[in-house]
Amino acid sequence: MSKLPTKADILDWISANPTLTAKRDIAKAFGIKGADRIDLKRLLRELEEEGHLEKRKKTYRDPDRLPPVSVLQVKEPDANGDLFAKPLEWHGEGVEPIILIMPRASDPALGEGDRILARLQVVHEADHNYEARLIRRIGASPRRVVGIFRKGAEGGRIVPIDKGAVQEWTVAPDATGGAQEGELVEAEQAGPARNRLGPPRARIVLRLGDPTAPRAVSLIAIHQHGIPDDFPEDVLAEADQMKPAGLKDRTDLRDLPLITIDPWDARDHDDAVYAEPDEDPKNAGGHILWVAIADVAHYVTPGSALDREARTRGNSSYFPDRVVPMLPDRLSGDLCSLHEGVPRAVIAVRMRIDAEGNKLGQKFVRGLMRSPASLNYQEVQAAIDGQPNDKTGPLLEPVLKPLYAAYAALRAARERRQPLDLDLPERKIVLDEDGKVTSVDFADRLEAHKLIEEFMVLANVAAAETLVAKDTPLLFRVHEEPPPDKLESLRDTAEAAGLTLAKGQVLKTQHLNNLLHQAAGTGEAELINMATLRSMTQAYYSPKNFHHFGLALMNYAHFTSPIRRYSDLVVHRGLISAHKWGDDGLSVQDIETLERTAQHISDTERRSMMAERDTTDRYLAAYLSDRLGAEFTGRISGIAKFGVFVKLDETGADGLIPIGTLGNEYFHFDRDAGTLMGASTGRMIGLGMRARVKLVEAAPVTGGIAFELLELDDEGYESTSGGGKPRGFGRGRKGGPAPRRKLGKAKAKDAKTKRKLTRQKREKR
Repeated sequence: MSKLPTKADILDWISANPTLTAKRDIAKAFGIKGADRIDLKRLLRELEEEGHLEKRKKTYRDPDRLPPVSVLQVKEPDANGDLFAKPLEWHGEGVEPIILIMPRASDPALGEGDRILARLQVVHEADHNYEARLIRRIGASPRRVVGIFRKGAEGGRIVPIDKGAVQEWTVAPDATGGAQEGELVEAEQAGPARNRLGPPRARIVLRLGDPTAPRAVSLIAIHQHGIPDDFPEDVLAEADQMKPAGLKDRTDLRDLPLITIDPWDARDHDDAVYAEPDEDPKNAGGHILWVAIADVAHYVTPGSALDREARTRGNSSYFPDRVVPMLPDRLSGDLCSLHEGVPRAVIAVRMRIDAEGNKLGQKFVRGLMRSPASLNYQEVQAAIDGQPNDKTGPLLEPVLKPLYAAYAALRAARERRQPLDLDLPERKIVLDEDGKVTSVDFADRLEAHKLIEEFMVLANVAAAETLVAKDTPLLFRVHEEPPPDKLESLRDTAEAAGLTLAKGQVLKTQHLNNLLHQAAGTGEAELINMATLRSMTQAYYSPKNFHHFGLALMNYAHFTSPIRRYSDLVVHRGLISAHKWGDDGLSVQDIETLERTAQHISDTERRSMMAERDTTDRYLAAYLSDRLGAEFTGRISGIAKFGVFVKLDETGADGLIPIGTLGNEYFHFDRDAGTLMGASTGRMIGLGMRARVKLVEAAPVTGGIAFELLELDDEGYESTSGGGKPRGFGRGRKGGPAPRRKLGKAKAKDAKTKRKLTRQKREKR
């Protein structure tokens, strides 16, 4: 008879041999045969009942340890660029184990959300419990959907809120998460993406409440685009422990009257400015300009919980009713906000400019300031225009007028530099206390706004130039010139409008400005501004300098908003390292992962832009929803094969005129020219045409708006509304009522012929 091992012996052996945990493996290891196997089974069952072992698929393992081969889900890279993973087979108690992925050169690139099969090895490092080596990638994270829950006899279904989404999701009775009829929910895929037996299945993971509640509008976009809106406990705890920075190792700037100028409703103030005449006789008429920026790097140090979360978010996201900040309020609204009368840590730059606005030099300091006043744009402008209030009156001569004098010099330099000068009015959604839209106004564009913008641009240039000169890694803000195909499309649009865009030379912003100035004050101004904007590439972050085309600058980086942009925090750390101000500058990991950080924060910026745009669309749809049947004027802002988009003059809302309602004929869609051409009538519909439309649909939950076309370029238009299959791109249909508006029956064979037809039409008018 073989000697049975003790329970401790069994546990020690399983711990040392995690890949051999079947009962037969244990029996073989201890030489247990015959009837003794019954006693071994009893011991294993007792260990299981006592919680020391867990039996899964005929194997035994420590419930507080992961299987040696596990399914993991990849997390967001941390501040050092390391990839960690979440175990999907964790059933233990206490804190979930931390798993570091150890990539090999032959491994495919892994991203957040990927699911992998990996071999685990137990380690005893300070920051992780396991190291994982990839066996194979087995898929991405489950797809998520935000929609309206509709209860049914067997669970229910989810109607997505995405514009254009037609596929619903089914929810099993045990996967509803307690959701009620009509609630807004977030769900994840619970089966195959394509189900041959019906719609795909989903499991509700979060209930978001009443979808018609005014403040649900931005919440929808936040969850739809995966923007993190809750700070982890360790991040909040780290922020709450922070204390205000003192004067030690800092330049004392508290006697310098650095003022903040922000929107009237701003909660944080991360930049302050001051200007005075330069007393150096060699710089007659010149100015000394100070720009001080909150020293966020003092509080958010590399590798900290705050740093990891800030990098994950990438930037703050702004909505009409809320802000999703990059940093907790203890920092963004308090310690890193340059409040009036409170000492605050800053990184400041002192710049000398001459009378013509040329920057002669700069010097950065790490300092402590105390702002004498927090002002808003409107009161500053009013003071300069002769209407100071009690707050701005004492500051008018010593502070405000010198600021405007320095701005006048910088404005002259800007005119010589010729950055892109687009004129696209910004609309602002105004909400009441309950979150309902009360109006859609044009945002003010005061000289005070332009003053701050010009000062910030100059400070950003100074930061980039300083780091380049000191050979310190940084993140550039890059804006490349338009690609040839988009430039040619813009040239076609300009020619169709009777305007010219220079050809056959190296493109500069002044060439585009010449086009914009030709259109200024004409009926084509908005069309040309929109077309120019569409021709631009999207700006992004990069550790390599490809210059900033739109601003006509060779060296440009973001330095002035570290509260809301991670890119600026990286630049601040670069300045700290370059000036040897402390050990909270760029870390080795910061530098090694700069490329990945640039890509990530460029992506999060686009994510926020899409969420903000979707929120605006929904608010506008809600604002218009009680005006169905009303008529509006606007311009054609987009052409697609499925219809025409019109932007309303009054609100800036974009809505679709489906192609099936445009008339009983086949429409040729020319993507390059941006036109629809009627096959039978020669009727052409192009960007920028004036339109009068009737509102036929406004869906607040999706943000969808639909119109019926009544007039085009001030001529009557007989549309074919009332449903039916769109007739633009199937078999052409002839007959039916003849449209009133005709351009002749000639069929354009190429973009040149179409432009000629357009010019003829304009000449007739």
